[in-house]
Order: sequence, then C-alpha cells, then structure tokens
Amino acid sequence: MRLVFAGTPEPALPSLRRLIESPRHDVVAVLTRPDAAAGRRGKPAPSPVARLALDHDIPVLRPSRPNEDEFVAELTDLAPECCAVVAYGALLSRRLLAVPRHGWVNLHFSLLPAWRGAAPVQAAIAAGDQVTGATTFQIEPALDSGPVYGVVTETVRDTDTAGDLLGRLADSGAVLLASTLDGIADGSLTAVPQPADGVTVAPKITVEAARVRWDLPAHVVDRRIRAVTPNPGAWTMIGDMRVKIGPVTVDGSGDPLPPGDIRVDRNVVRVGTGSQPVQLGQIQPPGKKLMNAADWARGARLDDSVRAS
Repeated sequence: MRLVFAGTPEPALPSLRRLIESPRHDVVAVLTRPDAAAGRRGKPAPSPVARLALDHDIPVLRPSRPNEDEFVAELTDLAPECCAVVAYGALLSRRLLAVPRHGWVNLHFSLLPAWRGAAPVQAAIAAGDQVTGATTFQIEPALDSGPVYGVVTETVRDTDTAGDLLGRLADSGAVLLASTLDGIADGSLTAVPQPADGVTVAPKITVEAARVRWDLPAHVVDRRIRAVTPNPGAWTMIGDMRVKIGPVTVDGSGDPLPPGDIRVDRNVVRVGTGSQPVQLGQIQPPGKKLMNAADWARGARLDDSVRAS
C-alpha cells in the first residue's frame, strides 16, 4: 500500500523502520511535528521520526496546523491509500481523516478501551496493572474510540519504568502495525468496535502530577515514581531544594517512619511513606547529574529536621 507515516518521538521509530523495510508497502512521506528546541542552547531540531525519514530520503511534512486547507490539499496530492500513526501528537479533523481510502490506522500503547489518551503506559504502571499491551485501530474524531484491528499483550514487570515498558511495546507494536496494514491491504482484516464497558482515560502527565506524595502507601509511591521515569521525572522538595528522584525500593525491614521523614544509615537513604519506608536509589539535585542517593546524602549533611515533601 501507498502509505504516509505520522509520528514524532522515539517510540515511533520501530514502526517506521519496519514499514520502510516492508516489501508490501511504500512510505511516500512522513508527517511529524515541527522542529522543537533541544539541548542546552535550545536550537530547533528535527524530531526522531523526521531524522529517520531524512536518512532514507523520504519527504518530511512538518505542518504547524495540519488541519488547515493547505495541508489537507498537500496530503490529497500525495494520494496515500492509508496513513499509519504512532504518537504523532496532534488531533486530526474529519476532512483529513477522509483523505486516504483506508483511513488512518493508529498504534496505541494500551489494550483499548483501557487507558485512552496521551499517557497509557504511565497510567498502567501507576494503576498497578499486571498486563497491558498495544492496539491498532481506525482513527475517528472521538479520542481513541475507533474500531480495533488487533492487539498484542505485554506483562508489566515489578520493576518496569515507563521507559522500560514503552520500549518493549514499541517493538512488539511495530510488528502488530505492519501485520495490520498487511491485512488491510489484502482485505483479510476487518476492524471490530470497541466494547462500551471498561473505558479508562490516561491524560498527559503534568509536572505537578509527578511530585511524590509521601503520605501514600509505599507500593503506590513506588509505582507512581516508576510511571513518570524517565519523563517528566519524579520530584520532591527536600527542605527548600527541589530534587528529581529515580525509582525506589520498598523497605520491608526498616522501622516505620512518618511520611516524608528522611533517615540516612551508611549506604541507605530511607524516606517514610503512608506505610513502610522506601529506599532511595538515585537523586538529582538542581544543576547536577543523577547520583547515588547515599553519596548525595553524605555530601548534603542532612540534619534530622530536613524532610521530603
């Protein structure tokens, strides 16, 4: 099939690579978000998807307003039979959705109708889901509500961060997307409506939502921190200093501590929660790189009055 691929961040790359290599499909253009500021100098840089497309001499489309007449006409001229989408990052109008004969097929990183929205992987980890997956479906104007072509499942491991889990789903989802497009091309695959029950929503994670709430039980603190690792990153205030923290370990052997209280014992830094304490792994003070929490604590020379909040 003649395809336009729409995507922006790194998790879209396995899908784009597989479609470029597929003998059954021709990626005639890539649609991605406009270049964004990157690095310390904030210089505009192409998205990961744009860079991969350029490496393969595939035309890159970067409209700031994809639903306007000019881009609708440009896409129409390209005459794609189908548009494949992985984390593109913009809502699409009915006129745009109507351009390709086979519509727009999205790879979404959850088992729909669970966790519709921008942060399905993060939501699955934070909720303590034991199994999640990826879904291919036909895009329609309502959020992630279109009929489903196929799914692939993935176990959520006890130590998974959002980055870990998303990496595995990006790879298995790429296989699913390619097979879905194969089935659409040969007419062997038909989309099935999503069930009305079981709908949950996973909105974009805000920086404030990534702040650690030490009053919650330890297992919830653990899951919430892993859910926002690496992005946007869990953070807390220690005294008057804002720090980022990496995944923690629930401490089943330590004495109970009030929520937010910090205790340093040789090579272990414990913080109290709403149940048992957790052990900090890594911490990133302002203007510095991630470091071992015990090394940081020794240099910081914390007194007993300093708390995490």
